[in-house]
Amino acid sequence: MSHIRLARISLILAAIGLNAAPAMLGMNMVHAQDKEKAAAPAQADTVRPEIFKLIETKQIKELLDAKNYAEVKTRIDTAAAAPNLTPYESFVLNQLRAQLGQTSGDQQMTVQGLEGMIDSGRLTPEQKLKFIDAVGSIYYSNIKDYDKAIVWFNRYGAESGDTAKQRQFIIRSYFLKDDFASAKTEVQKDIAAAKQAGTAPSKDTLNLLGNIGIKTKDTPLYLTAVEELVRYYPSEDYWFDLLNRTRGKKTYAQRLDLDMARLKAVAAPSKMETEDYLEQAELASLGGFFTEAKIAIDKAYPNGTIPAGKDKAAITKIRDTATRGAADDAKNIDAGIASAQKSKEGVGLVNLGYNYITLGQFDKGIDLMKQGIAKGVSKNPDDAKLRLGYALAMAGKKDESIKLLETIQGDDGRADLARFWIMYQNKPAAAPAAK
Repeated sequence: MSHIRLARISLILAAIGLNAAPAMLGMNMVHAQDKEKAAAPAQADTVRPEIFKLIETKQIKELLDAKNYAEVKTRIDTAAAAPNLTPYESFVLNQLRAQLGQTSGDQQMTVQGLEGMIDSGRLTPEQKLKFIDAVGSIYYSNIKDYDKAIVWFNRYGAESGDTAKQRQFIIRSYFLKDDFASAKTEVQKDIAAAKQAGTAPSKDTLNLLGNIGIKTKDTPLYLTAVEELVRYYPSEDYWFDLLNRTRGKKTYAQRLDLDMARLKAVAAPSKMETEDYLEQAELASLGGFFTEAKIAIDKAYPNGTIPAGKDKAAITKIRDTATRGAADDAKNIDAGIASAQKSKEGVGLVNLGYNYITLGQFDKGIDLMKQGIAKGVSKNPDDAKLRLGYALAMAGKKDESIKLLETIQGDDGRADLARFWIMYQNKPAAAPAAK
């Protein structure tokens, strides 16, 4: 979660004269014979002597330096209890409250003083906006009163005309006060607006959407957020999370596990662990893709040694099968073309073509896969199109790949994989900087 940039309140206070001594109404103006005149409103920017003696600058500074905050507060409260405070006297006392609160760490006192100053009418428009911003910031970051933070950030937007500056913190305030419905609505508005403008939604915004999904146990919403992060800010961590969680969807079909493993190995290779490569090797071997299986098993155990353990025999069997099959493919794969072409079913040509893909013979493999699809694949024909689509991607034939992948449908994970391959090919050359 991004942390709000707090205003330097002490500097702002100093800039408007907080540390300057308030002007004292001349003693010669207060005479017993002129009580009526003395009771009249004080002249501008002056305080009465009985108040001045409580808040004289030198004394207040000495008390603050000595950390005698209780005495300073007593003096402010005593002065505030005086009858008929003038607007200037109230303003000076609120300045002192803000200074005392800032110095002592009493955030409630700080905002009390700042709020009084804001509504005093004595600030310039620029000063007023800075203080409104500061109050919202304190409520958000220090006091963590998110309802009030929202009020003050909205006030800043209304009075400044800049509704964008603190919008992200308004939305985060909804999230932090557990109003997830409002947070979700506002986040989705920002994402839609960014897309409409042809820009990337901010990374913070997409992360917040994901956190809303986690908090509300809304798995589809979380997946949407991760997918958008992959689209605009691709990283192997995001890819790995997206693919693993897609595989966990209730509608996901296990027959696509090998397809999922293939994309994972391409999009998030540094996240692949021994178990991931072992799974790919086993699935590829079962599917008759022995060269692919050997490549995966060799990545699982790059030094060639399978460690002792209860699974050693099974792993050794996978490796031996893959090694023999890969060697046979290297010598005899061409011999299978004729029989596959004679078959009424096109799946053999599709699988044989993909075997050529694993051997790096892309043109020949793609041609055979196209022949198989044209012949007809009776069971899950879109699976064959999906595999041709990402074979084209691996061959660098982006336009043709995307055109085909865009036709893939289904709620069993197949359409997800097609979309992910399109995203992989369309990834930005350099991910935009996080905002």
